[in-house]
Amino acid sequence: MSELNARQLVATEYDVADISLADAGQNRIEWADRDMPVLAQIRERFTREKPLLNVRISACLHVTTETANLARTLAAGGADLVLCASNPLSTQDDTAAALVKHYGIRTYAIKGEDTPTYYEHIDAAIAHRPQITMDDGADVVGRIHSDFPEALTGIIGGTEETTTGVIRLAAMAKDGALKYPIVAVNDANTKHYFDNRYGTGQSTLDGVVRATNRLLAGRTLVISGYGWCGRGVALRAAGMGMQVIICEVDPLKALEAHMDGYRVMPAAQAASYCDVWITVTGDLNVIDEPAFLNMKSGAIICNSGHFNSEINIPWLESNCASKRELKPLVVEYELKDGRTIILLADGRLINLSAAEGHPAEVMDMSFANQALCAEYMVRHASSLAPAVYPVPKQIDDDIARLKLASLGITIDTLTAEQQKYLASWEMGTV
Repeated sequence: MSELNARQLVATEYDVADISLADAGQNRIEWADRDMPVLAQIRERFTREKPLLNVRISACLHVTTETANLARTLAAGGADLVLCASNPLSTQDDTAAALVKHYGIRTYAIKGEDTPTYYEHIDAAIAHRPQITMDDGADVVGRIHSDFPEALTGIIGGTEETTTGVIRLAAMAKDGALKYPIVAVNDANTKHYFDNRYGTGQSTLDGVVRATNRLLAGRTLVISGYGWCGRGVALRAAGMGMQVIICEVDPLKALEAHMDGYRVMPAAQAASYCDVWITVTGDLNVIDEPAFLNMKSGAIICNSGHFNSEINIPWLESNCASKRELKPLVVEYELKDGRTIILLADGRLINLSAAEGHPAEVMDMSFANQALCAEYMVRHASSLAPAVYPVPKQIDDDIARLKLASLGITIDTLTAEQQKYLASWEMGTV
């Protein structure tokens, strides 16, 4: 995108599908807010204290109702915020419209936007000349470093919310290419234990069911990746009566999957059993030629990792005799040997492309991390070298305490005697 076009887009203050959807979007945002009490408490404090006053933030996130409540919280803290979509299919158009009309947040996001528009929107966010970047997949960070290095001037830090993004940023840091500090929000315990496991587990299967309306019980599900997302999908799928096969490259995770009661095997072997296949690895070509050659006819494949590169879609395009859209987000590839393979949502995030993403209850903690880490970055960025940092334990613990309190749950505390015992080496068997 040229600098002129970027300025023209920024001058419009927003680019959404239909601003008349704003009232419906506001209703949905308020509905999600009911299940986000931790973020609401942070927003209340931010309104009083203004810890982000006049801080320019460019956020590239999934534009959903839950994200809208994060945006409201950042704005309440005084941030000068621009929001764009982190995936072409995940935007909720009514939410985007409401953010512009009712909350005054510059938003550039349209569901189904093509690739050029997707990057035009990212470039509009970069043209904001952010002091803090907030990423869901590291596209803004990568584009700034590769195409707009002049925008690095003035950036004090950033946050990253996905496994995929943290992998990319860690590689940049290892190569000495990362030019400012970034907090790996994804790695917070109050994020990946809940968002990745319970959120991905529920929302991914919700997306598969909404796209296909197929009964899951009795079918065989292959899952590539047994990290927290894979664990969550496997747990929910088994609970719905599916037979689960895990494909892994990490021996420890493969052993864990076996001990959890799932079958474990290579992808090429699993393909012959597959009724449904879900990738959650953050890697490239996880479903590739060996699997396609062995895949049972009629198999449904989809991805719940951040990028659609997990499925080798170019192989399908090159080796099919024909393809047709059976219904929205459901495309059938007929291979030259007569077998068919069904691809959902162009291999993009199935839980956000075909469903509504994670429930608000788990995003409450994830976005609480985003808000508090933005505040942390403002306070501490000057002392941080360019690197990927963990979420401070104090922030993680505070979010867990706030969540428990919002649920009406109390827990025990250590006595002075117990604290002394745990800190001592002199006391042994008595």
